[in-house]
Amino acid sequence: MRIVVKIGTSSITKADGSINSDAVRSLCDEVASLRRTGHEVLVVSSGAVAGGVAALKLGKRPTDMPTLQALAAAGQSRLMQEYNQHLDRHELVGAQVLLVPNDFIDRHQYLHARQTLLRLLELGCIPVINENDAIASDEIRYGDNDRIAALVAHSISADVLVLLTDLKGLYSADPNVDSNAVFIETVNADDELLSVRAGRSINQKGSGGMASKLAAARIASWSGVRTVIGSAKRENVVVDAVNQVAGAGTQFLPRKRELTARKLWIAFAAQASGSVVVDDGARDALLYRNVSLLHAGVREVNGDFEIADTIEIVDTAGNIIARGMAAVSSVQASAGAGMKSAELGDGISAVVVHRDDLVVLAS
Repeated sequence: MRIVVKIGTSSITKADGSINSDAVRSLCDEVASLRRTGHEVLVVSSGAVAGGVAALKLGKRPTDMPTLQALAAAGQSRLMQEYNQHLDRHELVGAQVLLVPNDFIDRHQYLHARQTLLRLLELGCIPVINENDAIASDEIRYGDNDRIAALVAHSISADVLVLLTDLKGLYSADPNVDSNAVFIETVNADDELLSVRAGRSINQKGSGGMASKLAAARIASWSGVRTVIGSAKRENVVVDAVNQVAGAGTQFLPRKRELTARKLWIAFAAQASGSVVVDDGARDALLYRNVSLLHAGVREVNGDFEIADTIEIVDTAGNIIARGMAAVSSVQASAGAGMKSAELGDGISAVVVHRDDLVVLAS
């Protein structure tokens, strides 16, 4: 099997923000165990910024972007030093891969990054992936590695995605404040839990939280990848998650691989350049009739987009129901909003988003 394991900042650093060598060693031991049984493994690891804070003895995490980027540069080398040291004990070679959103947004770059990752696996390396915080701009960055892990899992057709965190998995409520919270063992592919908005991290060292992990699990599920959210402190958590051992964490079952790689890219990897709000009739047609979006159903156009840009399709309640590649520009979409096809000017496509370039996200 091909496995992606993501570990967050709070799970891989100590209280003072320095890198927890024991946590890295434990993870590398599990990676080695999986490799010995014939599996391919990629690691998505946070911790660069926190490592930089500790290395420069700043005491607390700054908030301004230039300093955070500088800290990421200082901490990333120390993070890789830990991985290399502990992978070396198992005669495994770690390979640093730093990604930015453009590696997923731009189709050509997306395929190039995929090719690099697959070649590293062919060479027997353990790719250690992180967002390139040292150069990513504040306007175009993911900010947490959960989504990157899910997109990587999708791009390389992984079988399992393991998201390591501070909790055992997903609960019916926040177990830190609700003693009656119930642990959820399994979430089905069509379960509404994949759409709920959980809380963000209250830990000052990290940037994610259960909300980002649920979003990642949703991406993975649509990609046909089984996902497990489990505790980084649990012994053999990764191996047990891969082997579907009860109690290893919350397991999110995958959908059938119904979408093409191109549509999965549109749905989850490409950055949306704008959105259109549609009326109830168009919403129902998109959800239940597998049709293209026409100008007549558009009520509002937001953003500045061109033909072939990815846009979101939103209902009147503000819910994102679909994503697709625009067949018209935002100027043309605004001019034709609410019009029947016969009323459109010459040279303007009758279709706002063609059904072949559209992915319905709402259930």
